[in-house]
Order: sequence, then structure tokens, then C-alpha cells
Amino acid sequence: MTTPRVAILGAGIMGVSTALFLARRNVHVTIFDQQAEAMRAASRWNEGKIHLGFLYNANSTLSSARQVLPGGLGFQALVEELTGTSIRDHTTSSDDIYLCHRDSVVSPDGMEKYFYDVSRLIREHPDAARYCVDVSDCQVRRLARQALAQVTDSGEIVAGFKIPERSVATQWLADQFAAALKAEQRIETHFNSRVTGVSHRQSAKSSRQWQVNSSVGDFGPYDYVVNALWEGRLHIDHGLGLPLPERWSHRYRQSLFVRTSTPLSHPSVVIATGPFGDIKNYNGRDFYLSWYPTGLRSESHEILPEAPVLDKSDTDKVITEMFDSLEVLLPEVTSIRDNLEQIELAGGWVYAAADGSLADPAATLHSRSGFGVSSSGTYFSVDTGKYSTGPWLARCLADQIKPG
Repeated sequence: MTTPRVAILGAGIMGVSTALFLARRNVHVTIFDQQAEAMRAASRWNEGKIHLGFLYNANSTLSSARQVLPGGLGFQALVEELTGTSIRDHTTSSDDIYLCHRDSVVSPDGMEKYFYDVSRLIREHPDAARYCVDVSDCQVRRLARQALAQVTDSGEIVAGFKIPERSVATQWLADQFAAALKAEQRIETHFNSRVTGVSHRQSAKSSRQWQVNSSVGDFGPYDYVVNALWEGRLHIDHGLGLPLPERWSHRYRQSLFVRTSTPLSHPSVVIATGPFGDIKNYNGRDFYLSWYPTGLRSESHEILPEAPVLDKSDTDKVITEMFDSLEVLLPEVTSIRDNLEQIELAGGWVYAAADGSLADPAATLHSRSGFGVSSSGTYFSVDTGKYSTGPWLARCLADQIKPG
């Protein structure tokens, strides 16, 4: 039997996971990326939340929670299979605290009901025990006034909830994926190669083979193409005449990646729901901090967004604004600021088949139920949805191409 040849566009978590799954099923894989190495863009620079669906409390239908839940529950097992490395010491060790902002698009009681419904959904799932912590008896606890006061003294925060979600340190995990990719001999890589298009390639065997056009030349033939690009995916789809989603948005976001000189016990906190921020404490010294209004550096509704022109001279200003905004709501952020050892402002594109403002309760950005794989013959276009759903979606796609 002829070994299929697969081209994968994009070396983020979706593209690399798909490449590894297929290569280990004796498929010849070629992966393309415009960066110099794998996992150097959005898959490296994000908070690494391993979603169970709690974030989408503005979508009370539970459709978003149902869609992200299988990927979140299976994330640890799939990632450890792909990288050969335990992620236990690189994930947050305690429950997230979700804080309801006064200007949230969901009321505290509305959040509580939604969290209760998601908890029930998790408890009923057959894979609930496979999460980073066993959530087969998933419970959400609303914080009493005294417990809430220990987290924040701000009048802008009107309620708090303890949620059994975890996050993984994405920079560390990016290095593990890159190492696994490099070690796999059945994967050919073309880095520093920006994909400009995909076209049919006529051959004696088949007219359905594909050619990948890139900034460094044309490659092929391939039996399958997997378009796992982030900001460039729609452009390639459109070039093949595939239908575009009804609405979409590209947002370029930056956040702070911090290492402190001493271990700190600041909890991992999500300020919800709307254009606010969050903090992740991975191991006491490595932190992620974001404040949405400051970190949103560019927004586009074009098929192919232009790379944002980021003035490096304003880096210090952005860092200061992020710390200042978070400190107003979370006084313990001062301890992170006072114990800085390393700090980096970094980010990447975020794609969503949705649009609107997070401050608008009717915005479709509050839903993530429409992601997944679409296809035209042996060409697959992947809306990964969320970071944590990438490995699960990659396995589903690998099963379509070469059942394992």
C-alpha cells in the first residue's frame, strides 16, 4: 500500500499534534511555517487554559462548554503521549478563582447557575477522571464575603467562585512539542516558509493531488493538505473557492510572561465576563498576566490581516498599564511586580469565527461552539477553537486520514 503524503500548514499546537499523530502511523508528513521554529507564535504566547467550558458563561445554552469539554478532559493524556513528558509539574496546582466584575455581561447569579450546569455536564462525562485533576465529582463553590475579601478589596468585584480548572505553562510545553517534532524522522519541515496558496497538481496517478505554494517555492505532490494556520487560514481557503464563515475576527493580543525572584502564592484568577484580564500562577515563580484593553494591539476583519506595527518604544508603557490595571482589582499583584526577575511582553493572533465586543452580551465572541474541521475532498481546514482543544482535534483528524 502506498504511504500517503500529507502537507500540514502551520506549526502551532494543532499542526504539530497532527504531524506527530500521523507520522507515528507511518504517514510521510511535511509541515510548513513562516516562523524559524515550531510553536513560536500564538501556541507559545498564551495562558494555556485547559478549558472545561466555564469561561463561556455568556453562552447559557452550554453549546460552547460541550464543544471544548472533550479536548480539555483529554488534554493531559494526549499531550503526554505526543511529547513523552509529564506536564504535572508545569500546570497550575490549585483551582482557578473566577471573579465577577461589576460590568460583567453576566450577573453573579447567572454565573452561578451556569457554573452549576457545566459542573453537572462534567460529572456526567465518561472522561471526567482523566483531567489534570479528577473532576468526576466536579463542584463549584461561591466564595463567602470573607474569602472574597482575601482575594480582592475592590468594589468593582461583586462575586467570586472557585472553579476546578487548570492551565499549563505554554512556553515550556512549546519547547517539548518542538523537541518531539525534531526527533520524528518521518516529518519534513520547511520553516521560514510563508504559505501563499494551495493548488491542484495534475499527475499520472490522480488529479486530486495538491501542491503547496510558498514564499520559498512550490512543493508537492501531496495526497492530503491540512490547513492549520491561524491568521492565514481563511486566505488559503478563499483561494481554493471554499466558503468563508458568516463572520470572523482576527485579534492580535499581547500579555506579560513573568518570572519572580522568590516563590509567591498568588492564586490563578479570571476576571469575568467581558474585556477584563487574568493571572496564572504555574509554579509559584512563573506567571502569566493579561489585561484585555491594554493587550489588544490590533483587530481585523479582513481575510488576511496585516501584521500589526508594534512600536517597541511603548513596551514599558504597556507593561506599566497592565500592572496598574490589575493592581486596582487584585492588590497581591504588587508582590509580583516587586519581585520581578524576568519579564516579557509577547503575544500572537487570536482567530474566532465570531465578532463583536466582549463588553456586549450579544457579541458572538462569547461563543466557541462552531470550531472544528471542514473539508473539500482531501483538503482539510481546521478552526482549532482553543489551545486546549488542539491535540484532541488533531487526533480526530488523524483518524480520518489514517485510522490508528
